[in-house]
Amino acid sequence: MPFPTRRQFIRTAALTGAGASVFPSILTHAKPADPKVRLAFIGVGERGRSHVAQALFRDDVVITAICDISADSIAKTNALIQKAGRKLPVAYSTGNESFAQMLKRDDIDGVVIATPWEWHVPMAVATMKAGKYAAVEVSATVTLQESWDLVDTSEKTGMPCMILENVCYRRDVLAVLNMVRQGLFGEMTYAHCGYQHDLREVKFNNGKQTYGGGVEFGEKAYSEARWRTQHSVDRNGDLYPTHGLGPVAHWLNINRGNQFVRLTSMATKSRGLHKYVVDNGGADHPNAKVNFKLGDVVTTMIECANGENIMIIHDTNSPRPYSLGFRAQGTEGIWMDDNDMIYLQGKSAKPHAWEPFAPYQDKYDHPLWKRHAQTAESAGHGGIDFFVLRGFIEAVKAKGPVPIDVYDAAAWSAISPLSEQSIAGGSKPIDIPDFTRGKWKTNRPIFGLSDNF
Repeated sequence: MPFPTRRQFIRTAALTGAGASVFPSILTHAKPADPKVRLAFIGVGERGRSHVAQALFRDDVVITAICDISADSIAKTNALIQKAGRKLPVAYSTGNESFAQMLKRDDIDGVVIATPWEWHVPMAVATMKAGKYAAVEVSATVTLQESWDLVDTSEKTGMPCMILENVCYRRDVLAVLNMVRQGLFGEMTYAHCGYQHDLREVKFNNGKQTYGGGVEFGEKAYSEARWRTQHSVDRNGDLYPTHGLGPVAHWLNINRGNQFVRLTSMATKSRGLHKYVVDNGGADHPNAKVNFKLGDVVTTMIECANGENIMIIHDTNSPRPYSLGFRAQGTEGIWMDDNDMIYLQGKSAKPHAWEPFAPYQDKYDHPLWKRHAQTAESAGHGGIDFFVLRGFIEAVKAKGPVPIDVYDAAAWSAISPLSEQSIAGGSKPIDIPDFTRGKWKTNRPIFGLSDNF
């Protein structure tokens, strides 16, 4: 999606600000906001630059430093910043550890990390140890120990770490959250979600953006294919759970009155990636000999402390339309993302008959969207990129809590290694650690309950 112009951003911000919704004052930040937030960015490839673009629309944000090992990414980011009429930040690009030099600066309040997955935790830990707010792209962690490393570092340093799960701000799932909190679904019993997205041309990418654009990965490839595909070679589990699980976790108050207890996972055979290589590169291509460990479809079931079940589907290696497969179900009704349908007992027009969700979304539209829709509409991924970075910036500005915190980052991301364990053990049930160390029993929900979040 193209970046909005600054004139469009300022005009729509003024319009939406005039109709501000009122949020509970008890949940707003108590400390006065600083006038400027000084941000640095580690990883300014395509995803990182989308965050930079959003930050450039804010007069209360100063970009002081950027870091990337790619000279091309640095150049493209500098061009974006120059086009916005901003002062160029200091660039760090001498090697994999150059981010550590950047973090020594005393003119950085928060750091946005959009790098390959294996770098997320080392960079976030270093950021928190440097006394700065950390924002890390999804998934936040790769291993179970990394989830604990994030939590332990945040608790020890007192610095927040936010997982940048943008789908939590999708307009329909926020409307559903609004409905869940108002009791429209009754008592929640079940949720379904996943990441169902044909990524074969992303995992094999030689720079062409069309189907069949290439069958290369690793050093010969472009963008994510340089690193992401290797996870499909080495691992068999739900490698990308947070897009679906994040919104569901908010519906069910996970880490804030509820908790993941255990999971069990299973995977189908692996066929999709090999077939893609053969179909587009030929049976004699070297990558046709690669043994891809990741099953084409991975299914994970999670049991929650309050008695709900969650099903997560990971499906990225097959030809299919995009869907996160959301389903929210309770004692009074059900909503399903696919076909955007809803049924509420005693409220829907006909018994046992679906009806369109659109009128309900309009009626129960979340206050964040009511206030900021026009400003967000030109942002990436249908506007949700605006909200997720905004949540981080507002938290840094107010020196307050982040809306999606380190315990969320740890628990949601831990589903990946735990699902791997379950599959390796023949779909054995695996206990999910309590990363809050018991605080989930008394923590109160905060997401979506203030204008900042």
